[in-house]
Amino acid sequence: MDITAESVVFLILSALTLGSGLLVVTSRNLFHAALYLMLSLFGVAGLFALLTAPFLAFVQVTVYIGAIAILIIFAIMLTPQVTRTNARNTQWVGAVVVAVVFFAVMVSVLTPLMDDLGADDWSADFSEEDPDDVPGTSLADLGEQLVDPDYYMLPFEVASVLLMAALIGAALMVSPAIADDPETETGDDESGG
Repeated sequence: MDITAESVVFLILSALTLGSGLLVVTSRNLFHAALYLMLSLFGVAGLFALLTAPFLAFVQVTVYIGAIAILIIFAIMLTPQVTRTNARNTQWVGAVVVAVVFFAVMVSVLTPLMDDLGADDWSADFSEEDPDDVPGTSLADLGEQLVDPDYYMLPFEVASVLLMAALIGAALMVSPAIADDPETETGDDESGG
């Protein structure tokens, strides 16, 4: 196997993604775990760029790193109880055992399937295909596929419902904290106003 610059970049990005993902689940400080999550998501964006999917890399950086991870960091910083505690996970041995067993099961299930399919079936050679059968690669084609019932309309709608449920859940989780805070109460004040 020839070692190319592309394979070196792939190995570096994979190590970055997996290493920072491991640090996310093993870090005792929640703020540091959020920073490691951002690093892991950045590694995934690099892998998307390496796969010549610049739109997915852009979305990964803007949506996951630029919005969701920053929102998590703000939530951690604005929650006083979370920033003070350094919780120790007492179940890490069981978690490692479950992860190793899950990995072994996945490898034992997927290895025979990959051998049955063969390496040639995984290539993306469209030279013998009709050009009209090849999926579109432009952003306009992607936009049309997102709302086409034959392509991605159902997953797109499910994702929007999932995001709405997360938004409602976040609002419900925050509302008791706001109601219990004496500074934010808007009830009758003693001045008669």
